[in-house]
Amino acid sequence: MPLDRFQKRENITQVLKHIKIVLLYLMIQSTYKIEKILDIRRMYIVKIIHTADIHLGSKMDSRFSKEIANERKAELRNTFKRLVEYAKDNDVTVIMLCGDVFDSDRPFKKDKDFFYSVVAGNPDIDFLYLKGNHDISDAIPEESPENLKLFSEQWTTYSYGDVVICGTEICPANSSSYYSSLGLDKEKHNIVMLHGQINDSLSGEDINLKKLKNKNIDYLALGHIHKPSQGRIDERGEYVYCGCLEGRGFDEPGEHGFVLLNIDGGKLEHKFIPFSKRKINQTDVDITGCKSAYEAYIKVKTSVQFSKRDLYRINLIGDINFDVDRLSEDVEKFLADSCYFISVKDKTSRRIDISQYENDLSVKGEFIRTVYAKAELNNEEKMTIINCGLKALDGKEIEL
Repeated sequence: MPLDRFQKRENITQVLKHIKIVLLYLMIQSTYKIEKILDIRRMYIVKIIHTADIHLGSKMDSRFSKEIANERKAELRNTFKRLVEYAKDNDVTVIMLCGDVFDSDRPFKKDKDFFYSVVAGNPDIDFLYLKGNHDISDAIPEESPENLKLFSEQWTTYSYGDVVICGTEICPANSSSYYSSLGLDKEKHNIVMLHGQINDSLSGEDINLKKLKNKNIDYLALGHIHKPSQGRIDERGEYVYCGCLEGRGFDEPGEHGFVLLNIDGGKLEHKFIPFSKRKINQTDVDITGCKSAYEAYIKVKTSVQFSKRDLYRINLIGDINFDVDRLSEDVEKFLADSCYFISVKDKTSRRIDISQYENDLSVKGEFIRTVYAKAELNNEEKMTIINCGLKALDGKEIEL
């Protein structure tokens, strides 16, 4: 007997229900398989941070005012904390600390407590701490966190799947012998941690790259040099200085941060991550012809792009009249609101009209005439001596 219209509709509805159930089952199975594939892939992906030369506890009081120095010390700690938070947010497995976590071999309790609390508070991350020349003593507590992994004067190895990280702390006892005792499996991703300066010698804290050739090194993670740099060891491997996390003075200008390594299957990649709270800048500004500190300030202001959060050292260079007074002091005051901190150095050469001092009875006039009368000196030497002498008479810093 033929089905009526309502029975047909009911049958179609039932078929559609079955189709939905089958599709839902297939979707669940597909999602499960994708998750399993992702889980397996994650097993072969290792993310590592390479950092060094944090120098917790650095005094900084020789560079800045007491207030600024205290702020910068706090910012050092905070930048390290931010680095660990970055690691946590980006599934980083290991943080390699390639020396000089502390600025002194007797670090302040405040800095030690901070460091070890950060390590203990992040148990899912391994902190591989290789001591440097600044923190070579007993900064490690007897009961350190389980995820704090240490090194010694012998090669120490930690493995993460196919990734092998080994390191040794260079000292006089092993400085010439640690090269020959390094043995690495060519089938692994091999990372080596050291703290020292690249040099051809075999003594002290020097690292002789020639002795590390053909050792199956993929990535040589270095500390000690505060400026980021990199180069080749051999066809297989390269060395990288990550630099310091924060520049501490005007001898450490430029970008600072850390290196992020990503090992995915058979490929090891790395990139530098700028991360410092503030950037330290140093630049020369030619103020030749400026007749006052205000004119010099205008020249600097139009030559340098200032950031409120950064630190600047401005070196004033060029030729100006010697009677431009309080140059660096006034330019510094004029620029004080342009950035976080500024230092201005007067490195100009001063032009002098000797005829103006022929009848000058002051100490300054007598000094200028005496120097200018020295027949054994050429004009350049005379002007150098007069410039230095005038600065000394004015109580200014002399830079030869």
